[in-house]
Amino acid sequence: MPSKPSITDTNGQKPFLVEIRGQLERVTFSNEETGYTIAKLKVYGRRDLVTIVGNIMNPTPGEVMKVKGEWANHSKFGEQFKVVYYQCTVPATTKGIEKYLGSGLIKGIGPVMAKRIVAAFGDKTLTVIEERSDRLMEVPGIGQSRVGMIAKAWQEQREIREVMVFLQSHGVSSTYAAKIFKQYGNDSIKIVRENPYRLAYDIFGIGFLTADRIAEKIGFDKQSTERTQAGLIYALYEFSDEGHVFVSREYLLSKAREILDVEFGILENVLPSLVESQQIVIETLSELNEQQKTTDAVYLAKFHFSEVHVAARLKTLLKVPKSVRNIDVPRAIEWVQGKLSITLAEKQVEAVQSSVTNKVAVITGGPGTGKTTIIRAILRIFAPLTKRILLAAPTGRAAKRMSETTGYEAKTIHRLLEYSMTNGGFQKNEDHPLDADLVIIDETSMLDLILMHHLLKAVPDSAVLIFVGDVDQLPSVGAGSVLKDIIASKVVSVVTLNEIFRQARTSSIVVNAHKIIKGEMPSLTPTENDDFFFFKSDDPDDALPRVLDVVKMRIPQRFGYRPLEDIQVLTPMNRGSVGTSRLNEALQDTLNPNGFELVRGGRKYRIGDKVMQIRNNYDKEVYNGDIGIIAGIDTEAQTVSVNVDGRDVEYGYTETDELVPAYAISIHKSQGSEYPVVVIPIMTQHYAMLQRNLLYTGVTRGKKLVVLVGTQKAIAIAVKNNKISKRNSWLFARLAEK
Repeated sequence: MPSKPSITDTNGQKPFLVEIRGQLERVTFSNEETGYTIAKLKVYGRRDLVTIVGNIMNPTPGEVMKVKGEWANHSKFGEQFKVVYYQCTVPATTKGIEKYLGSGLIKGIGPVMAKRIVAAFGDKTLTVIEERSDRLMEVPGIGQSRVGMIAKAWQEQREIREVMVFLQSHGVSSTYAAKIFKQYGNDSIKIVRENPYRLAYDIFGIGFLTADRIAEKIGFDKQSTERTQAGLIYALYEFSDEGHVFVSREYLLSKAREILDVEFGILENVLPSLVESQQIVIETLSELNEQQKTTDAVYLAKFHFSEVHVAARLKTLLKVPKSVRNIDVPRAIEWVQGKLSITLAEKQVEAVQSSVTNKVAVITGGPGTGKTTIIRAILRIFAPLTKRILLAAPTGRAAKRMSETTGYEAKTIHRLLEYSMTNGGFQKNEDHPLDADLVIIDETSMLDLILMHHLLKAVPDSAVLIFVGDVDQLPSVGAGSVLKDIIASKVVSVVTLNEIFRQARTSSIVVNAHKIIKGEMPSLTPTENDDFFFFKSDDPDDALPRVLDVVKMRIPQRFGYRPLEDIQVLTPMNRGSVGTSRLNEALQDTLNPNGFELVRGGRKYRIGDKVMQIRNNYDKEVYNGDIGIIAGIDTEAQTVSVNVDGRDVEYGYTETDELVPAYAISIHKSQGSEYPVVVIPIMTQHYAMLQRNLLYTGVTRGKKLVVLVGTQKAIAIAVKNNKISKRNSWLFARLAEK
């Protein structure tokens, strides 16, 4: 066995690089986001496999590697070769070619098919694929369509390798390289060289900071117009991620200066160009707060347009007479109570009366206050007047629940408005309005400004519009505080339900939810047949195994609920010992430990895993917050199939960054959904997120059972903390304007 040279020079100071060559046998670990890889290399002249570690883009078993680096000795894993530089070439031996093709490199070829192809063509296999792909039809099981798929994938793989080599030298991961190539094709290198900041706008997952790192390596001037424009837009998006519709000019420039490290004057000079290119709008708002009479508010153009038009559309709806005829309201209410065999409470009568009388109405209230009963009564009254009735909610789960409780079809708002990526967005709008005399929207607190804008554009002027929701829940994930602003403007009829009905009073979930929102401690001592439990756990490290035990053993054994289908773990934070990251890792290993595993972007995907969509994908008709189960992983087609609400949705390997584990999700992501059982770890380490409306939202997600795991102190902190972060929005003022 050849001896390994020392990694220091003769003076014992500077390290120098050693070169080894060999065939990549297997990849132990690879993080596609960072490129960090641990792999085994069959080095020429050595009997044992060598462990290599370092940043290797898209490592593929079977390929031949020339690697430069240093030998090191890991305290736990022993001898390793740390990679500094590497170069890959296609394999030359039939065994290497088979391993190379069967690794999942080429869409349409898995391990079995790779064996057949190499058996047919031997060491000429890669030449055949490259130059005579039609000959692949000589292999059993390969038809014309698969030949086309393989030829296309081989060509793309060769081109993407060139892109990857370029991007790797500028610090871009293989996952992003694949996305960049998919977006720009053979123009990828040209576009990235000309303006790397385009990546932040065009490609999901690549933000300004990544684009900025690439730009720096390419040699872009720190004070370039492209950089300062992109930095200002990035800062505005950062504010919108916090829920703000606009930000003051001074605060924006201050934030952008922190990000870009350039002078105020340079940023000031760039703002007009962003206004001119219609990327931003600057408007002077009067009496924004007590400290200053006016402020220059900077909006991303889409938010300003949406805010102005939401206010205008609501005013129009309020002004135009309704299309359905007027009726004797007291008589109708008396009639509907008989039809439904119910007696409406005073506030419920008021809510029904408001909905039947007004063009636009808001009904808000917590769990157990009778919102569903009111919707059913409204529908029964309107049914003889018109068949043109539409129901919708922001999420698939909320729409499904609305359908089940009312007996009417309810759709997601995106489906109601017929969103189509290929046809340029929402097909229902002011030119093609909804065919409706009555539109009822549930879970309205979830609607952000942009979605409300598109909804109102499509509602006919003469239609009655009713918003139903719980204003005490967390605000929308997207920018704006639409429901609160509409209520605050006092231009729309609002009925607030605050009475818990008799049948709901038997539920500790409902009673405790109302205690929490009033600032009172929930009752943590369970009674017989209770649906609300508290497990004390002072130590965060003890809380994790307690949550696992509750989900896997205690709840299923005591109540018969299924861990995967019925139980949802909700947590205030993403980090920490009981944050989403750690919980998902532990719950995956506990509830779904076996089976084929696909590793992408540092995440493990297994058949049977619960996963969540984290962005709106209109082509697939899956939206941010949708939850599904992985039904299959096809290594040849390089696809992952996810069952979402009974429908199989297919993802390519490069699209799996849209999916995250969903055994545990944040309370924010649970909005609009209900689950048979929720388990909520609540610890003082979550201090920054412990707020009354957060705990209230989490508790009200549980339909039949709620279990808290943590400390009474953490619960008390959340209950007492009613400081809700104010969102910059001017909708209420635009609505109230005469």
